[in-house]
Order: sequence, then structure tokens, then C-alpha cells
Amino acid sequence: MLFSKEYVGYLARQVAQKLVAGEFIETKEPAKVTEALNTALLEELQLEDRINDEVRLILEQYEEELQRAGASYQEMFRKVKSELVRKYKAVL
Repeated sequence: MLFSKEYVGYLARQVAQKLVAGEFIETKEPAKVTEALNTALLEELQLEDRINDEVRLILEQYEEELQRAGASYQEMFRKVKSELVRKYKAVL
């Protein structure tokens, strides 16, 4: 993940404050809004990490074939990752 969890928490607090101050949302429990934002931001930011982990698992299964074919691990990583990004309809 590109950001630390502490920074994501800070971002969630700032966004919640701006939404309330700008009267985009109305809430009696700003802490719950902040927590929901924090959870949503963390899930979204961790998506690329989960995709990378899945790519590694896939490439491990085909490791011998890739070596026999002389395929570049980095190139195959990019190709498999782009397929998974399309599959999950993710925006990275």
C-alpha cells in the first residue's frame, strides 16, 4: 500500500470534516462517518496489494513453464496483473 494506515486515518478524518463543514452530509455521529471512510479507503488502497498477491500465486503455478519458455517474470507479471485489473474492473 502506498500510504501508511495512520495517514489513511488522517485522510478519513479530514474528508469527514470537510463533508460535514460543507454541508454535503449531516450526521450526529461524525466518528462513525470517519470510521466508515477509513474502512472504505483502506479497502480500496489495499486492492492493488491483493491483486499483486494473486498474480504471484498464479505465476508460481506456472513457474516451470515460464522458465522453460524463457519468459520474463516482470513481463508476465504485468500481463497477468492487467488481466486481473480488467477482471475486477479496478482502477489503479
